[in-house]
Amino acid sequence: MSDNSILRAQGLGRTYAQGDLSVDVLSNVDLDIAKGERIAIIGSSGSGKSTLLHLLGGLDSPTAGSVIIAGQNVATLSQAKRGRLRNEHVGFVYQFHHLLPEFSALENVSMPLLIRGLSKSKAAMASEELLTRVGLGDRLRHKPSELSGGERQRAAIARALVTRPGVVLADEPTGNLDETTADRVYELMLELNKELGTSFLVVTHDTRLAGRMDRVLKLTRGGLQAVELAHKE
Repeated sequence: MSDNSILRAQGLGRTYAQGDLSVDVLSNVDLDIAKGERIAIIGSSGSGKSTLLHLLGGLDSPTAGSVIIAGQNVATLSQAKRGRLRNEHVGFVYQFHHLLPEFSALENVSMPLLIRGLSKSKAAMASEELLTRVGLGDRLRHKPSELSGGERQRAAIARALVTRPGVVLADEPTGNLDETTADRVYELMLELNKELGTSFLVVTHDTRLAGRMDRVLKLTRGGLQAVELAHKE
């Protein structure tokens, strides 16, 4: 793994058993994400994009190959150490924000830092700074039900970035938003990528948005292939 890599997959495979059958969802996937790099993954529904993100983030275990995050082989770690590795180096953003409904935006964003062991005051200070940065400085005390779809997704991005991870894995982060709001969320992600040096691996159906990334990879037949989009910026 080069010094410039934050996450690497080597020979990654995932097979699921369905009765007497074995279904290969992923097969021999290689992927190297450099520090600060922006990568889009496209592919048809059911091609295994979400499965790949779960494997890369250490949320699921491969049936073949390995995932290396910040120089550590995820497979060799206990569940507790995997959790710490994710907390320190990986952020997650999903199509549906997954904010906890009973907590405010500030409390939701603070949670990864509280899990890390920061004091409540320090966690709140860091969370308020980032929420302000994503345009939610006046919505700190609002619960998810009191925020718009775009605001909830911006809060989810703040939560993913509050620990200053090396890489953010985003699964259709704008898939539940209208086009204008999706554009704003993507602009925000690109700005934060430049400012913080965080790598982004984004699964998306939107080739227009994928075209704004450094690389575009297509997941097909269980493997990744580099593609050039006709309208890539």
